[in-house]
Amino acid sequence: MLLRRFTALCLLTLCALPALALDEKDLLPVDKAFALQVQADMRDRIELRWDIAPGYYLYRHRTSVKAGPGFSAGALQMPAGEKKHDEFFGDVETYHRQLKATLPGTADPGAGTVTLEVRYQGCADAGVCYPPQKRTVEVRLPGASAGAGAAAAPAGGAPLFNPLARNDGGGLKLPGSAATQSLPLPSEQAFGFEAIVDDGNRLLLRFTPAPGYYLYRDRTSLALEGAAGIRTGKPQWPAGTSHRDEHFGNVVVYFDQVDVPLPLHRERADASPATLVATFQGCQTDGICYPPMTRRVRLALPAGKVSPSGEAMVTPLVITPLPSGRKPADPAAIDPANPPAPQPLVVRSNDNGGGASATTPDASADNAGRSQPPGNAGEGDSLAWILLLALAGGLVLNLMPCVLPVLSLKVLGLAQSGESRQHARRHALWYTLGVLVAFTAIGALVLALRAAGQAAGWGFQLQHPWFIAALVYLMFVVGLSLSGVFTLGGNLGGVGQSLAQRQDAAGDFFTGVLACVVASPCIAPFMGPALAYAFTAPAAVAMLVFLALGLGLALPFLLIGFVPALARRLPRPGAWMETFKQVLAFPMYLTAIWLLWVLGKQRGIDAMALLLAGAALLALGLWWFERNRWRSRRAGMALGVVLVLLALVPVWGVTRMEPPARAASEGTVAYSPEMLDRLRADNRVVFVNMTADWCVTCKANERNVLDRDTFRDTLKRVDAVYMHGDWTNVDPQISAFLEQHKAVGVPLYVVYGPGAPPRVLPTVLTQAIVEDALLRAAR
Repeated sequence: MLLRRFTALCLLTLCALPALALDEKDLLPVDKAFALQVQADMRDRIELRWDIAPGYYLYRHRTSVKAGPGFSAGALQMPAGEKKHDEFFGDVETYHRQLKATLPGTADPGAGTVTLEVRYQGCADAGVCYPPQKRTVEVRLPGASAGAGAAAAPAGGAPLFNPLARNDGGGLKLPGSAATQSLPLPSEQAFGFEAIVDDGNRLLLRFTPAPGYYLYRDRTSLALEGAAGIRTGKPQWPAGTSHRDEHFGNVVVYFDQVDVPLPLHRERADASPATLVATFQGCQTDGICYPPMTRRVRLALPAGKVSPSGEAMVTPLVITPLPSGRKPADPAAIDPANPPAPQPLVVRSNDNGGGASATTPDASADNAGRSQPPGNAGEGDSLAWILLLALAGGLVLNLMPCVLPVLSLKVLGLAQSGESRQHARRHALWYTLGVLVAFTAIGALVLALRAAGQAAGWGFQLQHPWFIAALVYLMFVVGLSLSGVFTLGGNLGGVGQSLAQRQDAAGDFFTGVLACVVASPCIAPFMGPALAYAFTAPAAVAMLVFLALGLGLALPFLLIGFVPALARRLPRPGAWMETFKQVLAFPMYLTAIWLLWVLGKQRGIDAMALLLAGAALLALGLWWFERNRWRSRRAGMALGVVLVLLALVPVWGVTRMEPPARAASEGTVAYSPEMLDRLRADNRVVFVNMTADWCVTCKANERNVLDRDTFRDTLKRVDAVYMHGDWTNVDPQISAFLEQHKAVGVPLYVVYGPGAPPRVLPTVLTQAIVEDALLRAAR
């Protein structure tokens, strides 16, 4: 029973799409599932026919034919297929039972044969897909002389091509397919992998290719998950064997067991659990090449030393490998059925700071395609440079559309502060203090979540419906205040006018806090590296980065307050300010409507209706309170307060609602780590878009680039999959993906290509950037 399950796991690895319910004995050999025959009845066309076994189908868009010299071919002509929505390729056409195709063209005079390169891919209805297939076919053309072609044709026409007699296709061959070499081993048997902890600053890895297999050195990536502030350094590979590879050119490979020390870069010294993600690739000698394989090993990292100057610490290490019992010699001399057992690792460290501890691989050992995250942003840069980036990022935030409504409020206040230089300075300082306090609070919350082991990125608070609902109320109330519906005053503690309108210290401070809160959906171009640094840096340094961001946001108003020449350019107070104040209410209403739309995306249309009812009740309570305040009716004022408190019930109510079901958009695939691994194992180009409905930058990129026909056409040109991850609500899988790529939040755009490391695109996209990335990935 264990052998059967293990063999089934092998089949899952070799196939592009797994199907747990299908055993390998039930899967036909590929050339029986799709029996290809080729013949040429005329010199100007070649007929191709696939007899498809019941329960199997071929993809139209994955079928192509290329003719060699001697035949100028046109486009392959295929009939319309059965339309279906495929979880990997989107809307496709497929063929069951049979596919007949025609390759028109013109044969050169005297040409006796033509060589065709036929590519196709198909699946079983049960859910298992074969890797892409390639067949080289030599077809005799009618009218050729006896010596001009291949074997003589049978009576009645040109010969039929029988693929069962020859199989030189690329990619993996499933068990039972025609092959001259021995059947490939399951990936877990072909390439063993172990990892142990040497000390807090180094791991020791062991790769063990089976006899007759070899491992690529430069097709390996290593990364740590689940240990913020600790990442892998450069692996210390021993000398390998130079090898001329048909896929990658001159490379270094390992035929024998190899031990690789892996330094760790630490920005924190405490012990931490972690998962090592190792992605590597190898081949069978004179046989198949496996797609990238990923193994995950759980580790318990002990306390270590913080790395100086951003470099991984390396302590002296002496490796005592036990004899493996074989050499990278003639693979034919090895019995594949009885390979030698892997040898244990023996580690002796000259550093007394930690001991070695063995670990076992994660049960989900072979999720192919995980990529190594890039190094932390700002690595090697001085703290001063990081703070300068943060200052610039905060400064640019003033130009982002999500901040403009609050900036409009401040413009009004600054105009009124033109009475004297002392007033301007006071307004600027209190506004700056509000911004800095708000950024300090966000930084402290991020550090607290990080200490608790929870991932947090910029804008994470907008994932919570109660926070969105509270912002809707806040913007709505500020708008009502600016419209003159109510003011908060005398009988409520002598607060005076609404905080949004006040031109004293409290009003300036509140406006600064509000500017920080509404800035959270936006990421300015320079903020990314600074925030990435802050989210992994020590607590004191992280707080400095957040304070620099706040100082950048407040800088324009500080300059106006302390530079008289700028202050003199502000308009003088006058009657126009009352009209201007009322006009400013409408950006607040529009912001509230936008936030209400975000809430609808998070919790559905019922949540929108509930909060609208609450907003109406809130407006009624404020209006009733204001009406009775001026008449000194305490009972009426108390009723107004009760109505306002009742209006808060919907804020709690929306948190009790379930998120609506959200189907993937047409032509996109919903993100999941498993789906991404499968697509990468199939050597597909994948464009991953991590977005959120509350992210203004995301929506701008989608409107300007990703939702346009030009982008869709580019996807089709390179046969790429568009994968969409929605971070509007809390999603641990997307949070882990962001952390893996050291992203500070959304948007995050990553392009994967066959056998290539992932490429992270800029936060602000252009069509040229996206097209270049996709074309490079396809190459």
